[in-house]
Amino acid sequence: MDLSDAYANGPFIAHADSYPPRWADAAARLRADMAADGRLREGLSYGPGGRNRFDLVLPIDTPRGLLVFVHGGYWMTFGRADWTHLAGGATARGWAVALPSYDHCPDVRIADITLQIAMAVMAAAVEVSGPIRLAGHSAGGHLVARMLAPGMLPEAVAGRVDHVMPISPLADLRPLLQTQMSQTLRLDPDEAWAESPVAMAPPQVPVTVWVGGDERPAFVDQARWLSQAWGCPLVIDEGRHHFDVIDGLADAASPITARLLD
Repeated sequence: MDLSDAYANGPFIAHADSYPPRWADAAARLRADMAADGRLREGLSYGPGGRNRFDLVLPIDTPRGLLVFVHGGYWMTFGRADWTHLAGGATARGWAVALPSYDHCPDVRIADITLQIAMAVMAAAVEVSGPIRLAGHSAGGHLVARMLAPGMLPEAVAGRVDHVMPISPLADLRPLLQTQMSQTLRLDPDEAWAESPVAMAPPQVPVTVWVGGDERPAFVDQARWLSQAWGCPLVIDEGRHHFDVIDGLADAASPITARLLD
């Protein structure tokens, strides 16, 4: 069975093509504002590759802690500068926000990207003291969930992580083997299972799985599978689809920001 349609989002979202330029515009505006205030540190290195960089957005006062947001795009698209606006809610609440880029498939495998994000979290943790929260969307939801695998982060960093929010995550990668994108992802059955958060032991760190109520059934299923596998809360954000489910992160007063940071 070809599951490509089940995991396609754009064809089922009205005016889907308008979202990437809208995100880019909002991100550019916030970057300009933060740069003018000296609160944006761009292109900090966490590894040797050209995409092994993260941006750090700072609040006005000493940070309460660090939020690392990992973007989606099926491990194949986007970068740190596309999502700066999503730091708005957390920085308004006094948190620093790190936004990493990573190498894309097919240049690397998903397992390689997982290790890159671990390096990014470690590097960002050096820059900001205090508790660490992790949030990621779609493929980014997969990546932040994978940070809870035993030994993925050194204990000094793992011990600071006190809440993780996979948003519309890809939690079981095996269905992706039946999609056309599997060739670009270079995914095989062994890696698909090894990289699936549902295959991990339930973590001790608090986790909230978040998904839009108007998302494709496959993504609602993925979120539910992770919630069931880990015994953690699942929030279904009614009226939200895969592209706008993250909008609330830009707003300090939104339910998703409050749940992540309170």
